[in-house]
Amino acid sequence: MVRKLTRGVTLAAGLAVLPLVAGCGGGDGDRSAKKAADDAGRVAEVVAPAKVEVLASLTGCEVKIRTEAEELREGVCHTKAGDYLITTFPKEELLQVWLDSAALYGGKKLVGPRWVISAKEEVLEPLRKKVGGTVEDLSTYGRTGGPGPSAS
Repeated sequence: MVRKLTRGVTLAAGLAVLPLVAGCGGGDGDRSAKKAADDAGRVAEVVAPAKVEVLASLTGCEVKIRTEAEELREGVCHTKAGDYLITTFPKEELLQVWLDSAALYGGKKLVGPRWVISAKEEVLEPLRKKVGGTVEDLSTYGRTGGPGPSAS
């Protein structure tokens, strides 16, 4: 009982300090901009699985929701850097099903916890710096050596 209470107090204290630590920063110029971009990526990973609107905000776009379903939500972003589609999922299993299906078409996607961003390859890396995640090559997804389950 005491152990559970201690763990709870430790967790609460850690969460209380997190905004203070995240808000602290030094330096100026390019270092500050880079730190802000890195922090945004970390924040996206901490709050993930994010909503379409949260990811869109972190990438600097006003999203237009095009699909609202039980299985997923999709929003379209049109920016100077390029257009992209943000898809979020209520369960990790639904993301995996989506990735398995998308693997038939190949290409690269930016994948995070219960979300995917679909865009031209040159747009993915700048977005990754803003929201985190990993750029995955779906042409190898589900095959030996790929991130997905191996096909048998």
